[in-house]
Amino acid sequence: MSSSSAAVLRFPRRSFSPWQRDVFPRQPKAAVYLATNRGGGGSGERSPRPDGSRSAASPPAMFVGSEVADETVVGPANSPTDGAGEALSVSSADGFYSTEELTNVMAIGDVLMLSPSSIRSLDLGFSAGPLSSGACKAVPFPLRKGVETKDVYPRPVDINRVVDLIEDKYSCNLVERHLHALKRLVKHYQFGFPIKDLVQVFKILNLCAEKVKDQDAYVQPICKILKLCGLPFLKEKSTDESNFAQVVSESISQMGYLLRIPNKEIRLQICDSIMNLFCEESPRRGVEGFFPTSKTYNMEMIEESGVVETLVMGLTLVENQLEVKLRIIKTLQCLSSSSVMNCNLMLNAQAANKICRCMNDPDPSGQLLFWSSEILWTLLEKASKTELVNQLRDFECIHALKEAFLNKMINGYRHSDRQLRNDLLVIATILAENPLIPMVETGFTKQLIMFAVFPEVNTHNPLVRGLKISSNHEDFEMKKLFFQLLVALTNDLASIQLLSEGKALLALFHYVGKNEKVGIRGWSAAQFEELQLHALAALMAVAPLMLEDYMEYQGNTRLLLLLDWCVSQDPYFGTSNSFHATGGHGNKKAQMRYCLKLLRSMASLGEEFINKSLSDQGAINQLIDILKDMTDSLEEESEINLQMQTDILIILSSICENDIHRKELFGAYGVEVIIKLLKIDPMKFSSGMGHNKLILTTVDCIWSCIVGCYTAEDSFLEMGGIFLLLDLLESSSDRMHNLILGTLLELCENSKTIYHMKVWRGKNDSTAPCLLLHLWRHIEKEMQVKRDEHGRILDAKKPLTGIIQEEYGITTFPANYISLAVTDVSENPRVKIYAIFCKLGFEDLPGLSSHDYVTLAIVHHYLDLKVGSVWMEIEKELKQEAIHPVTRDMEGLHTITKHYEDVSRQVALYQTEILENKRKHELLDEQRMYAKIQHNFKQRELSMKSWDEYVARTSDYEILKEAKKLQEQAIKSSRVTEKEHGFIFHQPEIAGLQTTGFWGRLVAIESTPPQFLEDSLSSIALQEKSASIRDGVLKNGNAAKDMKNKTCSIPVK
Repeated sequence: MSSSSAAVLRFPRRSFSPWQRDVFPRQPKAAVYLATNRGGGGSGERSPRPDGSRSAASPPAMFVGSEVADETVVGPANSPTDGAGEALSVSSADGFYSTEELTNVMAIGDVLMLSPSSIRSLDLGFSAGPLSSGACKAVPFPLRKGVETKDVYPRPVDINRVVDLIEDKYSCNLVERHLHALKRLVKHYQFGFPIKDLVQVFKILNLCAEKVKDQDAYVQPICKILKLCGLPFLKEKSTDESNFAQVVSESISQMGYLLRIPNKEIRLQICDSIMNLFCEESPRRGVEGFFPTSKTYNMEMIEESGVVETLVMGLTLVENQLEVKLRIIKTLQCLSSSSVMNCNLMLNAQAANKICRCMNDPDPSGQLLFWSSEILWTLLEKASKTELVNQLRDFECIHALKEAFLNKMINGYRHSDRQLRNDLLVIATILAENPLIPMVETGFTKQLIMFAVFPEVNTHNPLVRGLKISSNHEDFEMKKLFFQLLVALTNDLASIQLLSEGKALLALFHYVGKNEKVGIRGWSAAQFEELQLHALAALMAVAPLMLEDYMEYQGNTRLLLLLDWCVSQDPYFGTSNSFHATGGHGNKKAQMRYCLKLLRSMASLGEEFINKSLSDQGAINQLIDILKDMTDSLEEESEINLQMQTDILIILSSICENDIHRKELFGAYGVEVIIKLLKIDPMKFSSGMGHNKLILTTVDCIWSCIVGCYTAEDSFLEMGGIFLLLDLLESSSDRMHNLILGTLLELCENSKTIYHMKVWRGKNDSTAPCLLLHLWRHIEKEMQVKRDEHGRILDAKKPLTGIIQEEYGITTFPANYISLAVTDVSENPRVKIYAIFCKLGFEDLPGLSSHDYVTLAIVHHYLDLKVGSVWMEIEKELKQEAIHPVTRDMEGLHTITKHYEDVSRQVALYQTEILENKRKHELLDEQRMYAKIQHNFKQRELSMKSWDEYVARTSDYEILKEAKKLQEQAIKSSRVTEKEHGFIFHQPEIAGLQTTGFWGRLVAIESTPPQFLEDSLSSIALQEKSASIRDGVLKNGNAAKDMKNKTCSIPVK
């Protein structure tokens, strides 16, 4: 190292002053020394600037070296532009570090102790003065050039001393020192504030906020600190988030309160910091020893702080500051977009009302209206609608919305204008769903209807005279939104008259029909299809409320023609682009589906003039033909097909109900389709495709279209309809039993039904009475009626009431209300089972067991038991209401209740007798079984005894003779002793035989079975047989042999 190129300066070791020791604690890493320059640019001289001018006295030069070194060699930077006036750089093994990167202004001779990794990031804010020319090397120092910010150590700063400096009465006016301290504070916390220091940070902000009124110099430090508040907070431990949650929440709230500072820059920075803290993702790694808080935590703290309320209230402070107002509204939109809690807090601060009022304020950029509409839309979706409606019920708010929409509707020509117009229309649609919004009173409803029916309905209003609707996407979406708006307006009955005056139904009917002119009104085929489906869906809600207009515009005729087009063979290729076009790709199913839905909505109203119009136009036969084609189709079942079949059945039920002539039109042709539907596999009821709904509407169609018409009933019985209904009753769920039982009961009015029910056999050869009694027991089990294990009555006072009904207790109703006991009659299927048994009878029922007879005893006395339950309920209601009848009424009440209690006990005794008879019968059967077994064993013993006697006779001659003697005595005793005169008696036995067998002059004839003698038993054969006997044909052996071959077999012993 040459002395001519560099000067060697020696700095003795020195001790730090107390102030330096507090602010800059010693670290055994490195030292930065400041001293006066030596050389050409001595102290007090002006150094030349690049432009040739002279600057003030040279600032102190900075030298970097090892803390343990006795001297430090310094010189001008060895940079690409060396020379006088260049900044001094620190040289290391990795490169040079200029003093411009070190930003602490220090007094001459002061020492700053730093870690090696933090030297490069310092910015001391001055340049070194000119030194002697030439290059020199500094003492090697372990520094790394390009060190990342994550490896930088925060410079130690005592934040409490900064607070004391600002608020102390002796230093509160030292503005320069305040700014210097704030600058150091900002640099020290350049990567975010630790959670534990937030209290002091916001104390500093509040102190500075008070000083801004007098000194504008505090504005920039405040903005820089607020900018750092937008960074994720730093935590040392994972528990810091929960331990300092309240501190963080209150700090964010204090940030919002700083909007009181009447400074534009500060207000803008507050909004930016809150948005960054809420939206920005936290870095994965932070400063060494600290970790950033998560984004979720930051969002939760902002929600708990309630800063959104402060922002909403701050709108009143910035009415004349458009830029700040836009930034606040944008911040509110950001905070409300993903937080329900923030939306509710905004409503607490009357955000909807305030934003709606200012949405039309002058704004050349148009952002105010855009962000305001975004906030309103978000509040409508996520916040409390009740509170929102209360805030927007103001006429001024609706007028502002009306003005904004009208402006964009008429004057909007850009793509963004059309999008904003559609957004406003969505908001108006959501508001129109609530009748409390003064849409009609402000004229907004009438204006919206006028735009909705354009251009389908001609109008002379000047607002639409120059209006043009093209086929672009935004106008297409607007048309669909208008259809939805018409549906929303139906919630307010006051709007129905305006819809009728505006001919809204006629505008919708323009799309109900075949698209004969492709491209009409500029719509493509796919767009027209989607609008057509939307119109049909809207008519389902609008048409039932405007029946006069529906009939005036021939709604039934239009729908039947559309339905006829749907089943025709005309080529049509549906695009199935919309939600309503599900399943309609390449076909007309989507149109057919919504057409049937609309017909169902109209027919289900029960208006006679509508159903009569449908019947007169042949809707019954047309619908039956469609239904038959669907049931006969080989196409795989789908949910849409099943839904359309269900709709057709409901339409037919609505048209034919209570009209015999229409039931006759339904006739055997319709019954045939119903029979096919009743044969649905019960396993499909739980498939989720809609088979359960289809079978339910099928049974309802039987009730509405068949029952009451004798010709239709006879056709139904001939096709086995009763058998199918009983099969369905046996396999269906509990919810369908009531409807099926009601249908069976109605059909029982036809005497032929009784025979069909008696001959029906179900699973395990069960009969109809057995099935009905099984259902009765199942119903009582669900109701938890008190019965013993055999089904007998246990509670004579409440023989039909279940535990579930008792839990409801007795509720008093006015005199014109039906009591619970009477309501149970209409809702509980037991009364229908009782009525069916009244038709079938209670005796001579096939297939019943003793258990069934026990249940049948209750069914037989159901009416008496039910009357008793009603009287019991009356008595309890009188006690509950503290009403005391007169003596005679009380005695009569006790007599009646006691009578029905006795009836219950008699039924219970009868049930006991049935069970006792069953027990006796079973005992008798058991005894018979044992007797049969005993008889079998006795016969076996007799057989063995006979065999033993036979063996004895054949083995012992004396026993044989004795047996022969006994035989002859028995024969002699069995013959007639007195012989009649004139008869010849022959001796049948053969004398002298030594056997006990019955041998004699006898012929034994065994008859041939009749099935083998069909020919021989004919009248001719019998005549020949009798003639041959009379003529003595049996005299010779040949004749006897011939007789044997023809008629009988004659074994001779």
